Amino acid sequence: MTVKTADVIVVGGGVHGASTAYELAKAGVNVVLFEKEYLGSGGSGRSAAGLRQHFGTEVNLHMAKYNLQVFPTLEEELDTGMPLEFTQWGYMWVAYADSVLAQLQKNVDLQRSLDIPSVMMKPDEVKARWPYLGMDGIIGVAFCGDDGHINPQTLTLSYGHAARRLGATVKTYCPVVKLLAENGKIKGVVTEDGEEWHAPRVLLSAGPWSTPLAATVGVELPVYAERHNLLITEPVEVFDCPMVLCLDDGAYFKQCPNGTFMFGRDDQDEPHTTECSNSAKFLEGVTKSVLKRIPALSGVRVVRQWSGPYDNTPDHNAIIDWTPVEGLLVDCGWSGHGLQFGPSGGRVCKELLMGEKPFVDLHRFRLSRFAENDLFFEPAFI
Repeated sequence: MTVKTADVIVVGGGVHGASTAYELAKAGVNVVLFEKEYLGSGGSGRSAAGLRQHFGTEVNLHMAKYNLQVFPTLEEELDTGMPLEFTQWGYMWVAYADSVLAQLQKNVDLQRSLDIPSVMMKPDEVKARWPYLGMDGIIGVAFCGDDGHINPQTLTLSYGHAARRLGATVKTYCPVVKLLAENGKIKGVVTEDGEEWHAPRVLLSAGPWSTPLAATVGVELPVYAERHNLLITEPVEVFDCPMVLCLDDGAYFKQCPNGTFMFGRDDQDEPHTTECSNSAKFLEGVTKSVLKRIPALSGVRVVRQWSGPYDNTPDHNAIIDWTPVEGLLVDCGWSGHGLQFGPSGGRVCKELLMGEKPFVDLHRFRLSRFAENDLFFEPAFI
């Protein structure tokens, strides 16, 4: 068997793997990306794809701010001919309890100290600007007009296609079945068809599938899958509609540029599985919840439903760190907010893989925090 070689191997063709491959190829690195299906077939392409700077910790805010600096010109930079559908219609976090409102205010104060233009708004201000929103129970919101959303599938595909144009090898429908290590150092990967690739550095960025792959070289990752569903309506008149997250039951919605609405909800009862099956219970529950928030959608047909996996950690924050196996870097566990971190995730992984200093301090994302019981909870997630 002929063994093939590269400078860096990337396992996982979601937005983080694809953006890292792009950044490495742009720097002239011989990089190979492996994806078990098509680019974006896992959590990335099935995301609601909100882009926000509403976080309550500095490291997440620095990375989120960088993302929103990149997205406005990214379609032109990647130059693939695919529309990214980037919008800056804003992102709103809605409070229904005094304790939640107080935390939102703290988050906004921190954001503004970092020159992020978030504001607090009172219910009458919200009603005046967005009269179609249902206001029952709302006591205030946090809003950032620079935020918005994007098309997750074309974003991931564009990163991958741009990486290939710059010289990266992108192998789709080519599952990696195990990692290879020798004398405590990463050696490479083996694919489902028996092909063996060697590289001194490997990035494991395969979402919830990272856990079983890491185990093949004795690395334990506290990352587990959790299924989440989304609904799409038929197109309606395009409103001036921000993306909205309701902090009473976790419902969220956005309007896409083609006029369709997307609904979702953070349901803690969802199964821990990578299986992309749909839930009738979710369909009924989220529809009732969203119609309370935007009554104008009453009578609008739901035309599609799909699901995708989150890659969760115990503290719902990512792991970006070298593992005990020398040369093996992991970037996973984003717990439902990873799509928007595609630009910054790709940048820091490229910096680590090339021996450069990351542009942000990644200490809070270290793998060892779980064994040390030093969990990194994000006060933006209430």
